[in-house]
Amino acid sequence: MTTTQPTAPAVRDDVREIRTVIENWAVWRDAGDWTRFATVWHRDGQMTATWFHGSAADFIAASAKGFEAGVRILHFLGGSSVDVAGDRAIAQTKMTITQRATVHGVPADVVCTGRFYDFFGREDDQWRIVRRRLIYEIDRMTPVNPGARIELDAQRLARFPEGYRHLAYVQTEAGYEVRNGLPGLTGEAVERLYRDGAAWLA
Repeated sequence: MTTTQPTAPAVRDDVREIRTVIENWAVWRDAGDWTRFATVWHRDGQMTATWFHGSAADFIAASAKGFEAGVRILHFLGGSSVDVAGDRAIAQTKMTITQRATVHGVPADVVCTGRFYDFFGREDDQWRIVRRRLIYEIDRMTPVNPGARIELDAQRLARFPEGYRHLAYVQTEAGYEVRNGLPGLTGEAVERLYRDGAAWLA
């Protein structure tokens, strides 16, 4: 029995298509274009973030509800690394999450830097996101007015990992239930994610 290995041009096409899906995710989600946003997800799509864990359909509904209520979470993308194995792929994309909120009466921006870690599958001859996980590397909070000062609750801030503690602070302040122990730059959580990614491609 012989198997046909994908050619280099075919792999390049896959990588380009996957990167397009990742870019569409950010643009359509931040613009509130929910109809097109739904097309980037596999039928079994799952999403995990600080404030959400569940199906892609439920994530879209929750995102739309927050958008209508004035929640503004913006995503900016950097470079990607994509590994393709047949009809599966793993994509890591550098990104920042920016959320504007009022913290103890002071308008502020929280900027969190990390990576999207995406499990891709080919469905109906299209690459779609089966699972999206986030790796939270570092974050900060900055008053919109540079002269303003925010007094944070040190104990609440310390409850969360360094990679997303300011983001978690803002989101808990807004009433969200924020997940603890999510992957950071190092540690068991991110090592487990890497193992899951390797198994997905095996």
